[in-house]
Amino acid sequence: MANSLVSFKGANLPSVSSLSTALRSVQTDAGVGGVAILKMDKGGHWVFGADQTEVEDGSRWAVNPFSFVHGWIAWGDRDVLGEKVVSVAQPLPETDVAPPQSKRGWERQIGLSLKCMDGEDKGLEVRYSTTSVGGKRAVEELATMLAEQVDKDADHPVAVVHLDVDHYQHKSYGKIYTPVFELVEWVGLNGESSAESAEEAPAAEPAGRRRRSA
Repeated sequence: MANSLVSFKGANLPSVSSLSTALRSVQTDAGVGGVAILKMDKGGHWVFGADQTEVEDGSRWAVNPFSFVHGWIAWGDRDVLGEKVVSVAQPLPETDVAPPQSKRGWERQIGLSLKCMDGEDKGLEVRYSTTSVGGKRAVEELATMLAEQVDKDADHPVAVVHLDVDHYQHKSYGKIYTPVFELVEWVGLNGESSAESAEEAPAAEPAGRRRRSA
């Protein structure tokens, strides 16, 4: 695996040894320049960018372990009216009065960054932020898993995942889709796989993009 694939944007990254405490602070209650926005649409598809390009099936994504953030966001009809986020290594930022046009006031959000490892989108960095219960739960579980990995093997703190989906039936809104980060392997910041993850999860080739939505 080439070193450049896990060379995340941004300088002065903190030490790997500080990750465990910060990652464990991510709780369920809980856009970077040059990085596309990743989200799950109402149909349960992972999409990114202004044109809502669908993520390729089977593509692998490296999670930047230093990129976890938490904070607040205030939405209008479709626009962000205010946002306050900091690294999970810092306390949750304080809020003042929400913008008057906001629909639900300040909402708790958490997020992280990922980088595509293969396929048509190889090298693309994306940012995923969420205020939904299912989304926050998925990020929290990923952060806990990363914290445990750092405690066990600090030389391989980067989770390589497939972007998957689950769903549940809501009594009022019908089928609700929720994100899943399915672990493929652990790698180091230099791109080297751990022996354990290499044996457990051989790399899969992307199966192709289903569609591009307008």
